[in-house]
Amino acid sequence: MPEHAALLPIDEAQARLLALLPTLPEETVEVEAALGRGPVETVLARRTLPPWDNSAMDGFAVRRGDLTGGEVELPVVRTVHAGDPSGPPLPAGAAVRIMTGAPLPPGADAVVKQEDTSAPSEGRVRFPASAASVGFVRRRGEEVREGAPLIPAGTGLGLAEAGLLWAQGILEVRVPRRPKVALISTGDELCRPDEAPLGRIVDTNLPVLAAALRRAGAEVVFTGHAPDEPERVRALLEQAATADLVLSTAGVSVGARDHVRPCLEAMGVALDFWRVALKPGKPLVVGRRGQTVFLGLPGNPTSALVTFELFVRPALRRMLGHERPFPTPVPGRLDGRYTKPAGLTHLVRVATAFREGALWATPLRTQSSGTLASSAGATHLMKVPSDVCSLDEGAPVELAPLEWRW
Repeated sequence: MPEHAALLPIDEAQARLLALLPTLPEETVEVEAALGRGPVETVLARRTLPPWDNSAMDGFAVRRGDLTGGEVELPVVRTVHAGDPSGPPLPAGAAVRIMTGAPLPPGADAVVKQEDTSAPSEGRVRFPASAASVGFVRRRGEEVREGAPLIPAGTGLGLAEAGLLWAQGILEVRVPRRPKVALISTGDELCRPDEAPLGRIVDTNLPVLAAALRRAGAEVVFTGHAPDEPERVRALLEQAATADLVLSTAGVSVGARDHVRPCLEAMGVALDFWRVALKPGKPLVVGRRGQTVFLGLPGNPTSALVTFELFVRPALRRMLGHERPFPTPVPGRLDGRYTKPAGLTHLVRVATAFREGALWATPLRTQSSGTLASSAGATHLMKVPSDVCSLDEGAPVELAPLEWRW
């Protein structure tokens, strides 16, 4: 059997990870604290919005029937600003000066924007023949009506959704609590960024992934590092095991000092899968003990970042209550050529630019998984399926937007 035949396809690995995740307790929090999480139940509107017909433009409120028959000149009976009451009904054969957001006077059914009119004399306004086809009215309940679904359960709350809630006078929402994540790294060769390397390399995975976890909505409850000693690795994993998710980097391949997988097995963690048909990021271990999920990422910096996007971020989004944990891929075209052997799906880091009516993807100069230069500047991951060996200039490609950029 070919080596790659025993590897798990990416989509199957993602589905199996999501199936392992615990359901987190719910909590009621203020809207701002709920950003990034999904409501556990559909939020219903408390108010009809807009609460009245109002003007979408600065202009003149009129009865549409008064504008038929060519150019028309009407008297202006008053002015209504946003925040004013609508006032008495609009008489037939007259106009009201109206500002954006102001309530439409009873009887008026259209607004002619100011720049389409002229003022022949004080207190009068002239409308062209084309004015009969205008509208520019925001109707009562156009946005939402009281009792109607406002935000479906499982919709990630962004700024627009927060605005919808605040507009309804809703100040709190029920959501899953934030996932508690423990983060550890392993490796004799690693040192902290504030230490002199002296023959070692800086452990960038620990601070980079901690920042990524916090930005993705997780609460990082523990961080630690262990040298390549089985007893130290296992002790650190046990110390982290009270979290919802234990995320480790390095030590998951087949080297003599790769101790994470055997330590997890010795701890009684039921391993669900190990390796994925993916480059970068083939060595990946996933398992569960009790309510804690363990996810071991590769140690190479770019492999860790790519597998974070493919596995960790969707897992966090699911635990945060998102019904749709994966980003929607966008179509693009390849700027250049790309070749690879069959067997693994490649996730190529690309920079994109829009031109000629398409999103063009240019692979970064290096694709080495051991350097962060193969990630810095990337805007998307370009997916090259396992059975595709070459892509020519202009070939259609699937692009997943990256969220690791500020």
